[in-house]
Amino acid sequence: MIAIVDYDAGNLKSVEKALAFLKEESVITRDFREIEKADKVILPGVGSFGAAMDNLKKYELDKVVKEVAASGKPFLGICLGLQLMFDGSEESEGVEGLGILEGDILRIPDKPGLKIPHIGWNSLTLQNAGRLFEGLEETPYVYFVHSYYLKAKDEAIVKATTEYSVRIHASVEQGNVFACQFHPEKSSTTGLRILKNFADIKGGAC
Repeated sequence: MIAIVDYDAGNLKSVEKALAFLKEESVITRDFREIEKADKVILPGVGSFGAAMDNLKKYELDKVVKEVAASGKPFLGICLGLQLMFDGSEESEGVEGLGILEGDILRIPDKPGLKIPHIGWNSLTLQNAGRLFEGLEETPYVYFVHSYYLKAKDEAIVKATTEYSVRIHASVEQGNVFACQFHPEKSSTTGLRILKNFADIKGGAC
């Protein structure tokens, strides 16, 4: 069972439908016991960093998310979910993130000819043997919707990058914790393979 954390963010149903297509059992929930019992946990989302953290705290889900990440259970953040896993974001100055991983969430710099938010398909450059990307070509295309991007503190955890005005750390992996700035649930067969790779990861201490 995969628990999809429900904190009133958008895009939860898309993740649930993609997992159902893969015949993976999932539940959208904010029930602590369901999340703790699940084999794996996904934190998806679209929206603003500050509002998302407010909701996580309102439902006290920030605590259970941190517990899951520390437990060794496979955990995946998607889009806003990736950003929330870090200490904070330029989008919401002064708002404290979950602090599960180290790095900065920065606004994509303006550049002539490029629109912000970044919406559309971009190729990834894979590195550091990320488990989410097993079986994929070296430069797979995935779908992005974002105005802010990750610059991880430790390059060793970065498993995929993309270029859009700046070099973006598009996916990271540290122990049992995984995150993607792009939307695997909207990235066709490539995204389904990424979600399947996550579903197939065995739990345990990191």
